[in-house]
Amino acid sequence: MAGHTQSKVVVITGASAGVGRAVAREFAAPGVKLGLIARGTDGLEGAASEARRAGAEALVLPLDVADHRAVEAAADKVEKAFGPIDTWVNAAFAGVLSRFVDMSLDDYERVTKVTYLGQVHGTHAALKHMIPRNRGSIVLVGSALAYRGIPLQSAYCGAKHAIQGFHDSLRSELLHAKSKVHVTMVQLPGVNTPQFDWIRTNLPMKPKPASPPYQPEVAARAIRWASEHKRKSLKLGWPTLEAVWGDRFASPLLDRYLARTAFSGQQGDEPVAPDRRDNLWEPVPGDHGAHGRFDATARNASSQFWLSRHRLAVAAGSGLALIGGLAAALSARKA
Repeated sequence: MAGHTQSKVVVITGASAGVGRAVAREFAAPGVKLGLIARGTDGLEGAASEARRAGAEALVLPLDVADHRAVEAAADKVEKAFGPIDTWVNAAFAGVLSRFVDMSLDDYERVTKVTYLGQVHGTHAALKHMIPRNRGSIVLVGSALAYRGIPLQSAYCGAKHAIQGFHDSLRSELLHAKSKVHVTMVQLPGVNTPQFDWIRTNLPMKPKPASPPYQPEVAARAIRWASEHKRKSLKLGWPTLEAVWGDRFASPLLDRYLARTAFSGQQGDEPVAPDRRDNLWEPVPGDHGAHGRFDATARNASSQFWLSRHRLAVAAGSGLALIGGLAAALSARKA
């Protein structure tokens, strides 16, 4: 749990499970008031109970982020119950694992509405309250796939790319207005969440992350840190940096590499059960928590995140080491 001492009001979408659930736990502390948004009431009630045990207050707001009117109404409810919203975290998303040509376009549109427009709706609702006060922090939760699309996730990748463009435009507008409202984007690597058990798929084998994922607590710590600092974006984990820079310098080669590896790499060894339920259109009943089924291989920390947080100190230390090395070399030459 977070060690906040400052009272604040935080709204989190997708708070019932996965990264959003971990974010709720990260912020929960005495004096903090949480507005928890998701469709699944079982998971929301579980998140609210955890928050209250940590000393926070929690307001459960069951709704679909694809409905902009419902999101606007939820923001109003939070302000009425708790006061001004300080931080808004957009963590809700949906996905489909399928070749594009095999997808229903209704499903494709659904992913876009939840994963892209859900963040637009949340941001719009937050700004309506934050801009008049000239303060507040909004976190857009992105992905390495906002920079590098992969096979079988065209709808999700397209939505994350769209959020990236939306963020650039919005940030420029806020800078033009000299607004003190800050919008940041956190690009996540693969995360060990329940999504792999409820993402819609028409493939034969169970979905799995393409590489060892990070635990949701790592993502939650990064999201909270980004909400409290003024960077434009935070890229979490070495795999995210590899995706960004790999696409920048070798995009055609990556296309070919992913064509060979990403189909089997996103499927496990067990077949999909005939009665498997997905959460694309309706939430899967039950409280599914933050973690998925990959605890044995998931990473609990990120050295890259540590370096990113301390980049000025690291740069200064590297500079001093370089100067020291040059001085030693010059002294050796004089000797």
